[in-house]
Amino acid sequence: MTVITRFAPSPTGRLHVGNLRAALHNWLWAQKNQGQFWLRIDDTDSQRSEERYVDAIRAGLAWIGLTPDGEERQSARFALYEARLEELRAAGRVYPAYETAQELDLKRKIAAGRGLPPVYDRAALTLSDTDRAALEAEGVRPHWRFKLDHDSPIEWDDLIRGPQKFEPATMSDPVIRRADGSWLYMLPSAIDDADMGITHVVRGEDHVSNAALQLQMFDAMGAPRPIFAHEALLVGSEGKLSKRLGSLGVDAFRESGIEASAVRAFLARIGTSDPVEPVVEVAPLIATFDFARFGRAPARFDDAELAGLNAKIVHQLDYDAVSAHLPAGMTRAEWDAVRPNLKTVAEAADWWLVIEGDVTSARDPADADFLAEAADIAGRIDWSADPWHALTAMLKASSGRSGKMLFLPLRRALTGRDHGPDMAALLPLIGRERAVTRLGG
Repeated sequence: MTVITRFAPSPTGRLHVGNLRAALHNWLWAQKNQGQFWLRIDDTDSQRSEERYVDAIRAGLAWIGLTPDGEERQSARFALYEARLEELRAAGRVYPAYETAQELDLKRKIAAGRGLPPVYDRAALTLSDTDRAALEAEGVRPHWRFKLDHDSPIEWDDLIRGPQKFEPATMSDPVIRRADGSWLYMLPSAIDDADMGITHVVRGEDHVSNAALQLQMFDAMGAPRPIFAHEALLVGSEGKLSKRLGSLGVDAFRESGIEASAVRAFLARIGTSDPVEPVVEVAPLIATFDFARFGRAPARFDDAELAGLNAKIVHQLDYDAVSAHLPAGMTRAEWDAVRPNLKTVAEAADWWLVIEGDVTSARDPADADFLAEAADIAGRIDWSADPWHALTAMLKASSGRSGKMLFLPLRRALTGRDHGPDMAALLPLIGRERAVTRLGG
């Protein structure tokens, strides 16, 4: 069996972090099994779907490094849905219902008042042909429901959640098509999964009950059942579902300086028993991806943890990978010198100013003579080898200073900062002329 997965977003907004995680897991599973990963644009909602969001979805997948093996759009598949609906109608598995939204709401309230579950009572099935004709003559247009088989429980073995069992008699026959002719999610998704040969459906655990309904749809169509993997949803660092996670996406990551490889490494592992590691390449993520390692507890998305992971990723990035995002003129030598102190690639621009620009710093009057002597020594030492250690060795001997008293005034005068890259690597880049000027004040 060739493993075929799909990512099926609705183009009604930009991809958020939960979408990216689902897409990544579908892609990783396909790669792990030398299979295929498809993008399906679920754009049946013509009122809310926008082409700019389709473009954003493609761009978001490309940013995180996911290349689909193909793409489908539901808006191009309406003829297939019509054909399958007619087949299911002829088989007695779909039926028209005429209740208004208000009438259905009243039924639910009455059931709740009686302590009963809000399950549709199938009143539409008791209507005669004459009843239906009369309603349609009055201008009442039906919506369509899928008729569940109540004879046996719906069971499957979920790759993450384990054995699942639903009693169909406790569930309402799902509405699959609205009175205005527009499609709801359930049936088109099942039709597409069957038609596209999807073998594995990887999605959030909020779709578990949908899986039960859709399994009966696969059976009714005579189509093979896909294997389901319903993963725990993301929660914020405060331990609750965070509204922010619904808006956190590619744009937000880019604005924060988060690398795509950091997002990929983070989302691949959170919620699993595998450690989150600063993996730049995708191969180790593919090799270790296994639904058996996913936990049932919500996956915790911690901004601080992602930021820390991003810093570790940045520390590994080669100059060629980041050169297009560095200030003009910054070479491999400058990047290698400042890289260990960066949290994001963008911060390299700040250190470029330290190297090339004007530096001002608050000076302790008690260090005036010390820095004047440092300027004199800096003008005389050999800069072709290791000027930092030559400078500090001579100052230590002449001033008697050591440790913080020796190094901190020099760092402050040379960089304007208390902390930063290794001065042995930074000082040669600053150069003799700028160093003498800065030390001399």
